[in-house]
Amino acid sequence: MLPNSSKMKLAVFSICTLIFSLFSNGSCQNITSRPSIINIGAIFTFNSSIGEAANVAINAAVEDINSDPNILNGSKLVLTTRNSNCSGFLGIFEALQLMEAKTVAIVGPQSSTIAHIISHISDELQVPLVSFGATDPTISSIQFPYFIRTTQSDLYQMAAVASIVDLYQWKLVTVVYTDDEYGRNGIAALDDKLAEKRCKISYRARLPPVAVRDDILGALVKVNLMESRVIVVHVNSYGLEIFSVAQQLEMIGNGYVWIATDWLMSVLDLRAPLESDTMNSLQGVIALRQHTADSSYKRGLISRWGTLTKKYKNGVAINANTYGLYAYDSVWTIARALERFLKKGGKIAFSRESRFKDDKDGNLHIEAMRQFDQGKLLLDEIKNINFTGVTGQIMFNIDGELIHPSYDILNIVGTGWRTIGFWSNYSGLSVVPPEKLYDKPANLPFEQKLYDVIWPGGVVGRPRGWVFPSSGELKIGVPDRVSFLEFVSYDEVTGTFKGYCVDVFLKAIELLPYPVPYKFVPFGNGKKNPNYTKLCNNVGSSYFDAAIGDIGITKYRTKIVDFTQPYIDSGLVVLAPVKRQKSNAWVFLQPFTLAMWCVIGVSFIVVGIVVWILEHRFNEDFRGPPKKQIGTIFWFSFSTLFFAHRENTVSTLGRAILLIWLFVVLIIQSSYTASLTSILTVQQLSSPIQGIESLAASNDPIGYQTGSFAKNYMVEELGISRDRLVKLTSPEQYLNALEAGPSNGGVAAIVDEMAYVELFLRSHCQFQVVGSEFTRTGWGFAFPRDSPLAIDMSTAILTLSENGDLQKIHDKWLTRSAACSSEAQTDIEANRLHFDSFKGLFLLCGIACVIALLVYLCIMLREYIRYVPPDEQDPSGQASARSGRSLKSFLSFVDDRKQEAKRKSMKQQNELNNGIVGIES
Repeated sequence: MLPNSSKMKLAVFSICTLIFSLFSNGSCQNITSRPSIINIGAIFTFNSSIGEAANVAINAAVEDINSDPNILNGSKLVLTTRNSNCSGFLGIFEALQLMEAKTVAIVGPQSSTIAHIISHISDELQVPLVSFGATDPTISSIQFPYFIRTTQSDLYQMAAVASIVDLYQWKLVTVVYTDDEYGRNGIAALDDKLAEKRCKISYRARLPPVAVRDDILGALVKVNLMESRVIVVHVNSYGLEIFSVAQQLEMIGNGYVWIATDWLMSVLDLRAPLESDTMNSLQGVIALRQHTADSSYKRGLISRWGTLTKKYKNGVAINANTYGLYAYDSVWTIARALERFLKKGGKIAFSRESRFKDDKDGNLHIEAMRQFDQGKLLLDEIKNINFTGVTGQIMFNIDGELIHPSYDILNIVGTGWRTIGFWSNYSGLSVVPPEKLYDKPANLPFEQKLYDVIWPGGVVGRPRGWVFPSSGELKIGVPDRVSFLEFVSYDEVTGTFKGYCVDVFLKAIELLPYPVPYKFVPFGNGKKNPNYTKLCNNVGSSYFDAAIGDIGITKYRTKIVDFTQPYIDSGLVVLAPVKRQKSNAWVFLQPFTLAMWCVIGVSFIVVGIVVWILEHRFNEDFRGPPKKQIGTIFWFSFSTLFFAHRENTVSTLGRAILLIWLFVVLIIQSSYTASLTSILTVQQLSSPIQGIESLAASNDPIGYQTGSFAKNYMVEELGISRDRLVKLTSPEQYLNALEAGPSNGGVAAIVDEMAYVELFLRSHCQFQVVGSEFTRTGWGFAFPRDSPLAIDMSTAILTLSENGDLQKIHDKWLTRSAACSSEAQTDIEANRLHFDSFKGLFLLCGIACVIALLVYLCIMLREYIRYVPPDEQDPSGQASARSGRSLKSFLSFVDDRKQEAKRKSMKQQNELNNGIVGIES
């Protein structure tokens, strides 16, 4: 047996032998921590506008990196480029060949379609895919972790396009796009961004990935038949051919708006200057270009671009475009990430994956594929990169997108183009470069503006952005009514329409900033009111281009057409006969109930007694004979009703009680005044129907107007049986049905729109609207869905409302009739306060006054007889003279103060007595 130390040495030797065999049997390839060669690859289409610039930029970047001793010191980047030729099939094989060559990262591809495909390969082999040209917003790092986009996503570009559309207040957009991942997903992003601005895509013209002139011609002919004249072009290689065909079709002219995504500037930047014919077809076009901040680094690369093209393009002169600049930064991104990767001890090693193998008879040699062992570590270093490149700051956000996405907005004019502004996701549209705004607080609103644009046709003013149908004039449906002709009426002899609704339309259309050709077409047979929902259906189906008239805006109709701003409010109301209640002589007692009056009276007495008890010992005003004190109690308590009490309170408790009681009296007095005012001034109407709830709960028949939506509303929303509904066609039938009542074959009430009811009540004032308006709606003009004319007409209607013209039209057609004017004057007279309402109160006051005077007269007569003796008269005097002297004496007695009267009477009595004594003597 071996000793323990020998056993240990043998074990260590065996382990070392095993490790050596593992590293030498080809199952695992290891390269030193600082390998002399690092393989990277690039996939793009060599002969495309993006690929040509990228080819120069990528080779230049590799050359610059290998010549820079500060990066990858001791290691050399070896670049292998592959031509995908815009083919997903070729892209797969080119990617597999690069993977087989133990490539640590791939620059590209430029195509979104190819990026979708080879991202699967990149994820499986853990090789980062750094794309400078795949802008499809649906390619994300969530689905494809090893996909890194070093350019801007089309999500931001489409946000910029939507901001331009919104800035110029266009609502409909036509799009021309390539029907592949790049085109479809870019337009889907545009649709979302337009929806955020309350705009939409009205027509989509799809083109095949490889389109010929006939394909383009057919698509643009259809585009030219559409209403929208705002056209967004999102294509790739054949984009210039689109504008050539558009010029042939006279679509590059006045009234058109063309917006091209960044594909156009990638071509113009690369090929400028272009031929005059090409530039002529682009006049007035708005184009976008990915914004790259001006820097010395960028200017340095541009200055030597000519030398680089001679070296890598065999002398073919091309200019740099933004995709070339992003390709240059993509290589530097990989190099800087590799530098950090190696410094952290990363190993460039590849190993076999057991899943990669051919079938028994397969010849694809999939087993030759190797997986980058530490590809995840390199991927993390790429995502955490932060440096300044030729395009600006290279740094990725949490979603794996470059920070600060921004675009130049350019206007193609003459032989070149000019910058009219910028867009960034930080500040929106601005005439200031985005990098100058990043230091400003994000919560501050930025002014959304661009410099003036020269549009196609040399127009400076904002194009309308849409046109009328190809027929040249709008066919407008107008209801041919048989009742309430003040709103709409049709003259069959002259073929003309008139009425309130027609005048509103004519006045509004005059305010539009452009001429609108139109013709009115009657809708209905002229024998009964037409169905307005069918009229809206005809607009929705494009039989009519619009519809005007007394068209109620309902939930169902808004699903079919777009309405303008309502020009009159007209919700549903209940019209019913009412009786007016007359006032009575005792109306002043109605504010309080009998119990309330009793409580108030008792409270006055109780408070008087309480205050008397509290003040009796201290206050001379509350002392004296019992009769006086009882009178003081009643006088004091009831005089507080008018705050007229004379007696002062001296005790603290008395003052506290009085303070509380005066507050109670104030509340009682105010409540009484308010209630009595309401009873006397508000016209009292009585009706068995209080509103739609009581009407629906009854079993009485209900009238409605022919063609109105009121029938469906009552049946579907209120659950009223159809058997209870009675169709009425004219105001005369309204009158007869309401006067007859439900017991005589009429109706209990009529449910109709407020505008009709108000017009009916102008000449039939014996009826009234009961309850409140139970639907909130109005009348508007109907247009097809998403019609820009509906928006302009809404603006015109608001203008009519603000300048008073809408009210003038209302007064012209819907003035109050003479009958109702006199009735209104009668109502005003009835609402005045008459003697009848107060005669009971005055009667009580008068009776009290009479009784008080009679009592006073009796007291005065008793005192007069008691204190004044009979006059001594001449026996020969006449009776009439004696009566006169007696009345004069009585009035003089009443006029004297009580003490003075007593003194005089006593003096006269003494004189009389002295006279009698003298006679006797």
